Amino acid sequence: MAECRLQASRQRRTKAMTPAAGSAGRAAVPLLLCALLVPGGAYVLDDSDGLGREFDGIGAVSGGGATSRLLVNYPEPYRSQILDYLFKPNFGASLHILKVELGGDGQTTDGTEPSHMHYALDENYFRGYEWWLMKEAKKRNPNIILMGLPWSFPGWLGKGFNWPYVNLQLTAYYVMTWIVGAKHYHDLDIDYIGIWNERSFDINYIKVLRRMLNYQGLNQVKIIASDNLWEPISASMLLDPELLKAIDVIGAHYPGTRTMKDARLTKKKLWSSEDFSTLNNDVGAGCLGRILNQNYVNGYMTATIAWNLVASYYEQLPYGRCGLMTAQEPWSGHYAVEPPVWAAAHTTQFTQPGWYYLKTVGHLEKGGSYVALTDGLGNLTIIVETMSHKHSACIRPFLPYFNVSHQFATFLLKGSFSKIPELQVWYTRLGKPSKRFLFKQLDSLWLLDSGGAFTLELQEDELFTLTTLTTGGKGSYPQPPKSRPFPQVYTDDFDVDYPFFSEAPNFADQTGVFEYFTNIEDPGEHRFTLRQVLNQRPITWAADAYNTISVIGDYKWSNLTVKCDVYIETPEKGGVFIAGRVNKGGILIRSARGVFFWIFANGTYRVTGDLAGWIIYALGHVDVTAKRWYTLTLIIKGHVSSGMLDGKTVWKNIPGSCREPRLDLRRG
Repeated sequence: MAECRLQASRQRRTKAMTPAAGSAGRAAVPLLLCALLVPGGAYVLDDSDGLGREFDGIGAVSGGGATSRLLVNYPEPYRSQILDYLFKPNFGASLHILKVELGGDGQTTDGTEPSHMHYALDENYFRGYEWWLMKEAKKRNPNIILMGLPWSFPGWLGKGFNWPYVNLQLTAYYVMTWIVGAKHYHDLDIDYIGIWNERSFDINYIKVLRRMLNYQGLNQVKIIASDNLWEPISASMLLDPELLKAIDVIGAHYPGTRTMKDARLTKKKLWSSEDFSTLNNDVGAGCLGRILNQNYVNGYMTATIAWNLVASYYEQLPYGRCGLMTAQEPWSGHYAVEPPVWAAAHTTQFTQPGWYYLKTVGHLEKGGSYVALTDGLGNLTIIVETMSHKHSACIRPFLPYFNVSHQFATFLLKGSFSKIPELQVWYTRLGKPSKRFLFKQLDSLWLLDSGGAFTLELQEDELFTLTTLTTGGKGSYPQPPKSRPFPQVYTDDFDVDYPFFSEAPNFADQTGVFEYFTNIEDPGEHRFTLRQVLNQRPITWAADAYNTISVIGDYKWSNLTVKCDVYIETPEKGGVFIAGRVNKGGILIRSARGVFFWIFANGTYRVTGDLAGWIIYALGHVDVTAKRWYTLTLIIKGHVSSGMLDGKTVWKNIPGSCREPRLDLRRG
C-alpha cells in the first residue's frame, strides 16, 4: 500500500498506521490527507442548497424462509453474542431495520415457518422464533424498525384455492391479528407491513388492508408494496389516488441499484426491500458495500434490506451462508462474524433513520461512489467505496461491467460543514489476507486550517467512513468454540413440559409444521411428542412437497441408523415415513432423493428412492393400523439398506441411494 505522500494539517500530521495484517507482516494503511489538492477528482459536499432524501435505514430479513431456525438453539453466551453482533448499536452490523416473515406454514426458501393461525378458529402468538427475535433486537436497540411480510398463507384463507385474495376482508383480518398479537403478547410495535412476497398484488386488497388497520387504531402501521418489482405497482399508484395514499413505501427486490421513472413520480419512499443474497465472504462484503452506497446514488433508495440476517440453517439447503454472518452449529456453539457485518457497520454505526442524504453525492471519477449524510445538527458522515466489478457481484441481478482504478479523491466541505475541525476515520480493505483490514479505526483527520478540504488515496475494494461521530466501535468477544460436525449419536424424546419454542431443537421443517405436543391421554413414554399439525395444504409461495417433511442431521452422513417411534392419526389414508441420505431441501424439496421407508394405516409399507414416491424399491403388507405406536428403524450401510418394524426386519438389501445423506426424521 502507498506510503505517506502528502502533507496533512499543520495542526497535526496524519500518521502512517501499520497495524498487523493477520498474524504475519505489517502493512501501511492508505492515508487520509488534507490541506493539499492533487490531480484527480474533486467532490464538493455542501448543504447550502438544501438536503436530499431522508435516510430510512439499513436492515436484514429473518425468514423467507426459516433462515434463523438454528439460532434459537444456541447455548448461552454464544446466542447473545451473535445477537449483539447483529443488533447492538456501535458494536457490529448495528442494524436499523429487522424484517421478519409472517409465518404462513409453507416452504419459503430454506424451510417453513408456522402461522399464528393454522386454521380459522386457531390463534397462537408463541409459535416459531420470530417473536423472540424481534424482542431480542428491541432489547439491544429500542429504536429498531420492525417489518412483517407474508410469503405463504395458511390454506383456510384460500377456501380451496391457492390464492390469498379470495376473501379480501379475511386475509386483511389475518394480517391485522398478527400485528395486534405482536403488541398484545410481546409489546412489539410493528412499523411496516407488506402484501405478498414477490407475488401478485391486489389493488383492492391493499385498500381493504389500509382501512382495516385504520379501523383497528393502527394508523401508524405503514404499508410497503409490492416487494417484487417497481412495476406494475408504481403505474397502478399513479392511476389510482386511493392506492397512492394507502401505500407509504414502494419496495423492490434486487433492483440492481436502479429505480424506474414511475416509481420516482409517485414521490413515495423507495426502498430496496430485499437485496444481497450473496455468500458472506469478501465478495459478499463487496456486494453489500457497493449497493449500500449506490442504491441511493443511482436509484434514490433510502433503505436497503439484506436477505438474510444470519445464515442459521443447514448449509446444504438453498443459498447456504447467504447471511450477514454464519451461525449454523448450535450443537458446538461455533459461529463466524463474516465480512458483510463490517461492510454494513461503515454505514449503520454512523447514521440513523431520520438523517438526510446530501444532494451532493455521486460516483468517483475512476470508479466507486460516495455518499454523505447529516443529522441536521452539525454531524456529518461520509462513506466512500471503491468496490471492483470482480469482487462485488451480488447473486442477482446481472452486474454490467465497470472499472475501478487507483485514484486520488479530494473532498471539499462547504456550507455548514466548512468549519468541521475533525473527522473520525474507519477503513476496510477486502482481498488478499496480507493486505486485508476489516473496519479498522485510523487516526482522526484534522481540518482546522485546511479550508475544509482533504484528499484520499483510493485503491480497489476499499471502504472509508469519515464522520464527526465518535461513538463507533468494533465489538468483539472471545473466540467461540471450534466448529464440530453434528453429533454422530443424537436422540430426542421431546420430554419438555413447557417448551420455550414450538419447534424441537435442530429439526428444520421443509413441508408442514412440526410442533411439540403433549398427549394428555397417554400416561406412558409417548406423553411428549413431536407432531405434524397441518391438516390442509397452505397457500404456497414455493413448490411445497405433497408429503410433510422435517430434516435433521449432517449432509455428510453415509452409513447411518435412524430409529423413531411413530404414530398415524388418520385411519386408512394416513401414513408416516423415516428417511436417510436425503439430498435436497428448501425450495427443491419436491425432487428430494434418498431412502424413504413408509408405513400406511391400510396395512402396507413401501420403500422409495424419492420423496414423491415415484422410485419404488419394495412394497408389501405389514401389521399396521392407525392410532397405535410403532418403532421404525432404517439402516443404510454402503450400497444397501434395510428396514425394521418393532424390531423385526421388513425388508433388506435394497439399494441405498446414489447420493450422500442429508438428514433423517420425517412424518406424513
